[in-house]
Amino acid sequence: MPAPQRTPDAVDTILAQWHRERPDLDVAPMGPIGRIKRCAALLQRRLDETFAEFGLSYWEFDMLATLRRSGAPYCLAPTTLFSTLMVTSGTMTHRMHKLEASGFVVRLPNPDDARSMLVQLTPAGLALIDRAVEAHVANEHRILAPLKAADLAALDGKLTLLLAALESPTAP
Repeated sequence: MPAPQRTPDAVDTILAQWHRERPDLDVAPMGPIGRIKRCAALLQRRLDETFAEFGLSYWEFDMLATLRRSGAPYCLAPTTLFSTLMVTSGTMTHRMHKLEASGFVVRLPNPDDARSMLVQLTPAGLALIDRAVEAHVANEHRILAPLKAADLAALDGKLTLLLAALESPTAP
């Protein structure tokens, strides 16, 4: 059975241009990588719209959500936070100050290490992230609604394989 016809996308246009200009190059990898990058940009735009409804940026949502999903008492060491969020310690310090000034987190002395502090959600931060994550999950459901369940499961499986390959310590 032949594959169903699909409407060409922006990546198809780019691939056609490269085939025309550099027929000697195998540009096949540009297809999936270009589509993943384009999807990521378009997804981020839609996610940011929901975060903005709560006065949050992506990084603010991500940091508050990381604390929330850590479980009560919603408290983590800054090193755990910045390694989970994949940012530098300097970036983390700046972000903590901003969220602290907004009243969403507090820094507390670490009872296990007098030289360090912990970051904890405030009641206001907890209330905000609980509302925001509900809206975020509903938004993700809307975004993925056009895909059939089987297609979504297949996509998730393939992306899992790609992520494992990219995260592999032997990856180039």
